Amino acid sequence: MSDDKHKPEIDEVSGVETTGHEWDGLQELNNPLPRWWVWVWLISIVWSIWYFVIYPAWPVPGGATEGTSGYTQYKELAESQAEIVARQAAYLERFEEASLEQIVNDPELYAFAVAGGASAFKDNCATCHGTGAEGAKGYPNLNDDDWLWGGRLSDIHQTLEYGIRADNWDTRMSQMPAFGKDGLLNAQEINAVVDYVLGLSGDEHHGDAHGAGAEIFQQQCASCHGTDGKGLREFGAPNLTDKIWLYGGDHATVYETVYYARAGMMPAWGGRLDENTIKQLTVYLHQLGGGEESVSNDEQEAIKPANH
Repeated sequence: MSDDKHKPEIDEVSGVETTGHEWDGLQELNNPLPRWWVWVWLISIVWSIWYFVIYPAWPVPGGATEGTSGYTQYKELAESQAEIVARQAAYLERFEEASLEQIVNDPELYAFAVAGGASAFKDNCATCHGTGAEGAKGYPNLNDDDWLWGGRLSDIHQTLEYGIRADNWDTRMSQMPAFGKDGLLNAQEINAVVDYVLGLSGDEHHGDAHGAGAEIFQQQCASCHGTDGKGLREFGAPNLTDKIWLYGGDHATVYETVYYARAGMMPAWGGRLDENTIKQLTVYLHQLGGGEESVSNDEQEAIKPANH
């Protein structure tokens, strides 16, 4: 009786020994694990012991075991950065000594600057201007040729170095009056000047060149935006005739701009980035599509020596 109790039970269908467990008529077969699986399991145990010895693994007070290999991610990062610096060394000395004009006229330095500038732009500028420099409301599109403070290499470099309305004495600075908020113009006058400004950019539904809006514009706005509304870069005053709007070109948005004013801010990168990176950014931004010549065609004609 006792022998029958401990005798293995064999499944009638498969002929395999069962474990004696049964659920709703289903018996659990006592199949052995596949041999290949057992070997993989044993090898994994051996490998894990080796890994714990070689690499930092076990947590201990103040950190973790260092491992016999001395490997750390910090060390790997330092080695990777050292490799990058070594590759750049062939260009850096020449790049540091070259002017912006020399860089854009040297194919190797130019390619080096554009590549470095593209990387620096994504790290530092894309948050506001977009990854493709397409801009957003309140942040200018850097792909076009519409520049508030100038699109020459020297202009772009100065803007990057000192920022716009940033916290330093050399920053680019201007301030548009809040004509409505400060009581300089009433609602009727603001509506009139808004209609005139929209007419400057070709809006057929607005604008009366000889009306009240034109008179108010000449009295209140022309000193910064110019009598023709095309803007003055020394004040960072935008061109109002080109249909490019930083905050929006509908009547309500332009009214809001005139009423409350706008005062966008850009940080001064001179205290955050090294000079090489700023030069790379300058060249990168200049080549996006709207960079201007260091000397304009009109200026070139003016400085040509007279023919004798």
